[in-house]
Amino acid sequence: MIKIYKYGTVSDKEVFARTSSSQDVSGIVSPIIQDVRERGDQALRDYTRKFDGVDIDCIEVSESEIQEAYDSVDEAFISVLYKAAGNIRSYHLRQKRESFVISEKEGIVLGQKIVPVAVAGIYVPGGTAAYPSTVLMDTIPAKIAGVGQVVMVTPPGKDGKVSKAVLAAAKVAGVDRVFRVGGAQAIAALAYGTESIPKADKIVGPGNIFVAEAKKQVSGVVSIDMIAGPSEILIIADGKSDPAVVAADMLSQAEHDRNASAVLVTDSRDLASKVASELERQLSVLPREQIARVSIETNGKIIIASSIEQAIEISDRIAPEHLEVCVDNPFDYLDRIHNAGSVFLGRSCPEALGDYLAGPNHTLPTSGTARFSSPLSVDDFVKKYQFTYYTEKALSEVADDIALFARREGLEAHARSALARKEEAR
Repeated sequence: MIKIYKYGTVSDKEVFARTSSSQDVSGIVSPIIQDVRERGDQALRDYTRKFDGVDIDCIEVSESEIQEAYDSVDEAFISVLYKAAGNIRSYHLRQKRESFVISEKEGIVLGQKIVPVAVAGIYVPGGTAAYPSTVLMDTIPAKIAGVGQVVMVTPPGKDGKVSKAVLAAAKVAGVDRVFRVGGAQAIAALAYGTESIPKADKIVGPGNIFVAEAKKQVSGVVSIDMIAGPSEILIIADGKSDPAVVAADMLSQAEHDRNASAVLVTDSRDLASKVASELERQLSVLPREQIARVSIETNGKIIIASSIEQAIEISDRIAPEHLEVCVDNPFDYLDRIHNAGSVFLGRSCPEALGDYLAGPNHTLPTSGTARFSSPLSVDDFVKKYQFTYYTEKALSEVADDIALFARREGLEAHARSALARKEEAR
């Protein structure tokens, strides 16, 4: 049974406690990364045999295999893939930034150039489920940014093949190359390159604890999007909300994995009680009951607040990955929300809409990091450099200022560098 708290009557520590993995896998991941650096493709084959139980001769998935998978997927799903891809593309096109040039003062030109990374590595999880949605969400922003090559890594199934739905999504999204390898070894391959897999400049995408640790360890060698923790949903709902709908939305995250968390914050004791009962009823008929039940009973909670305003304050302290605001006039509260990965407004906007079809990205900050980080976007796949141009006359006018500043910092060579040009101009 899910825990129910009345806010203010229990400690904040209990109310705001969140899932965290106490398992330290750094000692397992580190040698895997080093081994892949040293042995390349052969290490990938060995680890795929060890962890996935399958021998792979060819690490790269061929174009014909991708086409075959695409052709074998039912037309209805292909249609949905294209519809989702269109929505994702339309939304993310608005994020594209332009370079700029400033030439407001005579003899001075300043600017910033927006440049895409050359190679983006997309990690798509396997294991208990396949995620074609992740392929779309991670690839399309990269393509909009102008990334030259998008390469995807994903674990193979027991037959040595990649999920047909995932391959179909890769074709729809425009992935350039696909590799049948997962886990920490795949992250290492993207970070350092192997005989088959090109070295990436950016690695994005969610994964298990070993993938997250590998991303953490290679960060700095390569850019990463974030260290993703367990999936989260927080629902703010008033007494008018349908308890069956609220429970269904909570379970939509709980079924991801046992460490996922689903939280309801409501101003209605009656709704809290009814949702708790609905969770039990729906769990009993859920295909992934064993996973979802552990999530609900271990990490789930219902918090009773005095008002919707207080519920938003509680949510802001938790800073959830997904936030649903199930009230009649959700836009009245939007400006009060500061910390959330993705916000779903109103009674007809389930989080699952964002997972698959609406358009905003579903690769989101978890574990409270929405306090300072953002959803995956086109910005993640570009870098910026700035440029400066001064004429001889323009520099001579500020050379003394540069020298004064430099000498205050004790850097005489800096001062002389500016003044030398002024002397030459005389």
